[in-house]
Amino acid sequence: MISLMTQARSLLDATRRVDFIAPLLLRLYLAPIFWMAGTQKFAHFDSTIAWFGNPDSGLGLPFPTVMAFLAASTETVGAVLLVVGLGVRLISVPLIVTMLVAMVTVHWQHGWLAIAEGSGSLFANERTIGAVERLDRAKDILREHGNYEWLTENGSLVILNNGIEFAATYLIMLVALLFIGAGRYLSVDDWIGRWLERRSARSRKTEARFATAHA
Repeated sequence: MISLMTQARSLLDATRRVDFIAPLLLRLYLAPIFWMAGTQKFAHFDSTIAWFGNPDSGLGLPFPTVMAFLAASTETVGAVLLVVGLGVRLISVPLIVTMLVAMVTVHWQHGWLAIAEGSGSLFANERTIGAVERLDRAKDILREHGNYEWLTENGSLVILNNGIEFAATYLIMLVALLFIGAGRYLSVDDWIGRWLERRSARSRKTEARFATAHA
């Protein structure tokens, strides 16, 4: 038994040779999400400003123009930096802030679920249960009066609940990148780090030779 456990541990330890895959996948997963979010804000910047500032139908944030520009810039630039793996730990901080703001101002009031689910879900609430009841009624109407098979051949009908689920998932992924960084080999951060290490090593050798020569 102990031998099997030792072998299993050795096999798991061997996977550390390719541990750069984990942060790489996190980066490549998050990058298009933030790119689309940021570029869409810029593409409809006037609407974004109005949404950020409107206390009734929007977020009601102060300085909406500044806040909209900062959010859009953070997401757009952050996406590029995540792809190339440059300043990943640094850019994770404002991206985390962006996600926290989104969770509190946009999603929190709707609960956890991003897509409405019924009473069988652990995270269901009155809002999502009511949404599913309405969805079932809508499906009945479409089956009776519409081409339901055509409407659903590319996917089932759902109701967006807009809870914190997706934002929280992205937040957790960003926190992971904040601590582990961009990863080895396939990131500019790693290339810069290796260059700095080599330069530091050469500097130490030069200092050592100089100290020996003048001892």
